Amino acid sequence: MFELLFSHIQEKVSLTAADKDAIPHFFSPKKLKKRQYLLQEGDVCKHLAFVSKGLLRTYNIDGKGAEHVNLFGWEGWWISDFNSFLSAEPAVFNIEAIEDCEVLLISLADYDALTLAIPVMDRYFRILYQNSLVTKERRLMSSITHTAEEKYLELIESNSKITARIPQNLIASYLGIAPETLSRIKKNLAFRK
Repeated sequence: MFELLFSHIQEKVSLTAADKDAIPHFFSPKKLKKRQYLLQEGDVCKHLAFVSKGLLRTYNIDGKGAEHVNLFGWEGWWISDFNSFLSAEPAVFNIEAIEDCEVLLISLADYDALTLAIPVMDRYFRILYQNSLVTKERRLMSSITHTAEEKYLELIESNSKITARIPQNLIASYLGIAPETLSRIKKNLAFRK
């Protein structure tokens, strides 16, 4: 269960054999069934979750009852309501399994202990935060400057294997468009080929 985590870490920093022996002690494995929540809006997010298997989504519900997908997390991704995790304030996001999942959970206390016990992990998480910030900036710019079709093409180009696993209504929500608009875009793209 930890091999994917070790592989992900070692893409960014080097781990010793002793590091690999120590890291599992800071995590708790958890299995989720499809449609089971890892976190619900209003609860405090008590863990960061590393996705070992499966696919999850982070979303919120607006005042009109519409769902807005913020993020998909699949194998090799971290997922949480990060503000709630750090501040212990109520979460503004729901995190739900789209497929049966296996995740590795780390609490804030264990996160702090891990980065102190294995200093290279502090660098690993800093790299993740930097990459996350860049990704969010790009997504913000895309949502402002790109057409619905351009956003869809960008998504499938960068994540074609994952988008095949995601229901179309969730992809539409992530892109901020109506499911009918996504269907029309896909139809037009197929017609052009």
